Amino acid sequence: MMRTAALVLGAVLFGAVGAGHAAPLSLPVGATLQQEKIETAGTYQMPVGAWAEGTGVPTRATSGHITRQAWRLGGSGLSTYQILLTLRQQLLDAGYEVVFECRDSECGGFDFRFATAVISEPDMHVDLGDFYYLGAVRPGEEVDAISLLVSRSVSAGFVQIVQVGKIGTMPAVPLTSSKAEPDAALPTTLSGEIGPAMETAGRYILADLVFATGSADLGPGDFTSLRALADYLRDNPGKRVALVGHTDATGSLAGNIGLSERRARSVMARLVSDYGVAPEQLEAEGIGYLAPIASNQTDAGRSLNRRVEAILVSTE
Repeated sequence: MMRTAALVLGAVLFGAVGAGHAAPLSLPVGATLQQEKIETAGTYQMPVGAWAEGTGVPTRATSGHITRQAWRLGGSGLSTYQILLTLRQQLLDAGYEVVFECRDSECGGFDFRFATAVISEPDMHVDLGDFYYLGAVRPGEEVDAISLLVSRSVSAGFVQIVQVGKIGTMPAVPLTSSKAEPDAALPTTLSGEIGPAMETAGRYILADLVFATGSADLGPGDFTSLRALADYLRDNPGKRVALVGHTDATGSLAGNIGLSERRARSVMARLVSDYGVAPEQLEAEGIGYLAPIASNQTDAGRSLNRRVEAILVSTE
């Protein structure tokens, strides 16, 4: 069984996605369920150790109702480690015991990744140099097991969750509404002072940029948001940001992804040429209309969705 959940909107807050006997995990608002597979009765070979030459990856067999999910965390700016820490603590609070955890090279890198069952790209992306794995069990009359595989790309985080429990366990589904209010305004935590926005939400909306309709060319002028971002990066030379372009939902996804990336690169070029930002502190990506912050049913909402965001990607 495979389902694609609607986008869940908002700032980087945590909303519940667990139900019934499922692990009560909460993912960042903005998380999108990319794929879900359910077995009403099966056996999961959960990795419980690092890959080793000659023996491979040791596993622990757990039987029951199995739910496999891949989630995409767009626009959060959270590092792979930050995502894992939040989920790990939730499991501990729910009575789970961690039986094994590791990071990329400690797990066995390439060999661990390809000896482990992972939902395929693009639903679940794994950067071989930036991933974490955790396996945990909840002792009881019937043992529940859960494993997490966390990684990220330049513009998004990815989480694979495999849960094993009693027959009838409810699969994790988003409980937060995916519909934005028609007259939604920019979240103040993402559009106020750049320092607090970066340090608390990990992202900052460059709200005053002007692009001609259908064009990737940034209009002339001195933009307050670009000057603020340039000052922030100058004051924090160890920080690095990804400029991520977004569009409204008019037109095809492929066309909008291309346009949003070109706009992000236009902003990057302006920051380097006019504001003196070091190129190594910047990168640019586009994700089209996949992460709206307002309804695409109104002109005001579509205007808000046409934006470029600065996402903090350094972990210092």
